[in-house]
Amino acid sequence: MGNKLVTFSEQQLENYQDCTFFTRKEILRVHKRFREVRSDLVPKNMIEDQPVTIRIPLESMEKLPELKENPFRSRICEVFSRDGKGNLSFEDFLDLLSVFSEQAPRDIKVFYAFRIYDFDGDQHIGSEDLDQAIRLLTYGELSPEDMQQITEKVIEEADVDGDGKLSYMEFEHVITRAPDFLSTFHIRI
Repeated sequence: MGNKLVTFSEQQLENYQDCTFFTRKEILRVHKRFREVRSDLVPKNMIEDQPVTIRIPLESMEKLPELKENPFRSRICEVFSRDGKGNLSFEDFLDLLSVFSEQAPRDIKVFYAFRIYDFDGDQHIGSEDLDQAIRLLTYGELSPEDMQQITEKVIEEADVDGDGKLSYMEFEHVITRAPDFLSTFHIRI
């Protein structure tokens, strides 16, 4: 027998396959990618609880080419991090890439898109959430009046029940009418 380096146990790999939209080979590729971000923090083989306890800081994750140009990069990391601050463990990173993979179903993508846009975490997308999203998307180049006009128009168009904010169902309804949503809501590994 050789000295084959084992990155994960068989059980870990099976669990990761069951909980993601990745093959074993893709999971190992994700680990390699995770390790490349901060090889000083991440060991080649992840033992015991290291896939959950070793975290790469948000500042390092934001530099990934897959996230670097995305105006929502900090928010994406915050939503997928167990600590809520954007510091990602391997399992957090695996979840993030799984949801953004082409294999992930539309309803999973919509669920996480809603969470990303719900900046205050109140289970609705209100005008403050929309203002923050518009500010990120336009790099803060719109006047307050233009932002308010866009926010009001979005709520007017999408708020079916008239409560001044978007529920998950209202958000989902809007997304289903956006043909580009699935093609833009993914990251390749």
